[in-house]
Amino acid sequence: MRKIQSLLILLAILSSCQHIKQAKTTDMFDKENLIAWCIVPFDAMGRSPEERAGMLNELGISQLAYDYRDEHLASFVEEISVLAAHGIELRAVWFWVQGDSNGLLDRSNEFILESLKKTNTRTELWVSFPESYYDGNTDGENLQKAIHSIREILQRAEEIGCTLALYNHGGWFGDIENQIRIIEAIGSDKIRIVYNFHHGHHRIGHFREDFARMMPYLSAVNINGMRKRGPKIITLGQGNRELSMLKVIKESGYMGPLGILGHTEGEDIRVVLERNLEGLKQLKKLL
Repeated sequence: MRKIQSLLILLAILSSCQHIKQAKTTDMFDKENLIAWCIVPFDAMGRSPEERAGMLNELGISQLAYDYRDEHLASFVEEISVLAAHGIELRAVWFWVQGDSNGLLDRSNEFILESLKKTNTRTELWVSFPESYYDGNTDGENLQKAIHSIREILQRAEEIGCTLALYNHGGWFGDIENQIRIIEAIGSDKIRIVYNFHHGHHRIGHFREDFARMMPYLSAVNINGMRKRGPKIITLGQGNRELSMLKVIKESGYMGPLGILGHTEGEDIRVVLERNLEGLKQLKKLL
């Protein structure tokens, strides 16, 4: 009996060691850690939810952050079902808040919340506002307005088991320091940050200190080829700053997901994703 017990203990130890080894060799840049982002409205091929999920399976990408235009929302519930059937995680949903005459959230916002509730889908809402939403106010007024708005959205999200991530889309709300102030004022661990390279050109020179500040709050980082003066969207590996930025991320110990973009006009989104996957592969060799 003692021999059997000793053998079982030894097997448990070996199993534990193997688990630790696998955890240590997991690479942040592996496909399993990538989120496809900006691939729904930007796809010139106009793929259906089924075609899109099949494409992601073929590319080996198992997470999707869903963006849309209003005309895509009619198939949103179908999208959720198809993703689940294909083993793809709905990692996040774009939540663009521009206000409505009847309140903070418009019809599209309400439709998304209702669809997530109906399908019992728990995910993250990537929240952002038009720059004009905060125009004409003092910094203090903007902060109070943002706190009030995010608290209201958070309450609605928590009611259906979802969380929030603040998206740096530009303007006052897109400033990382302002996002951190909002999060700290509200004091909820259900609010995080999703940082986008392609909205951060004006802060390239400060990326190291910016990343250190946002690190405790990060949910995801969407990567892109980067040059200080743009253009906004560049294939990974074809810029001259993304390598140094990725080195900062790697050195920080961040192990969260990375978003890979399909954010171009008039192209087959599969071709765009393949270019970025190849670019990331080449960048990995230099890291």
